[in-house]
Amino acid sequence: MTRVKRGYVARKRRKNILTLTSGFQGTHSKLFRTANQQGMRALASSHRDRGKRKRNLRRLWITRVNAAARDNGISYNKLIEYLYKKKILLNRKILAQIAILDKFCFSTIIKNIITK
Repeated sequence: MTRVKRGYVARKRRKNILTLTSGFQGTHSKLFRTANQQGMRALASSHRDRGKRKRNLRRLWITRVNAAARDNGISYNKLIEYLYKKKILLNRKILAQIAILDKFCFSTIIKNIITK
């Protein structure tokens, strides 16, 4: 049989995985098998935590809006109810930014939706 020279596909795959794990400590960035395992674990964790980050930020926004709304004498639940009834399209992120950066504007919004 003639000699078969292996191509670069396997080397390229290993090199890609080792570059993915280049910042990891110890053998997690040096040896292919452990680097492969840690790389898969890191990718799974980053995928999971992207959704978790969205949940955590939404909880933070709700907490901030609730605190600012209670300073103005209304609960968060009633505030969201009035916003939906008046068809005011402000999401929780924007409401939280307004509540922190411009308290007067936030209290004006609350007064306008309650009085109308």
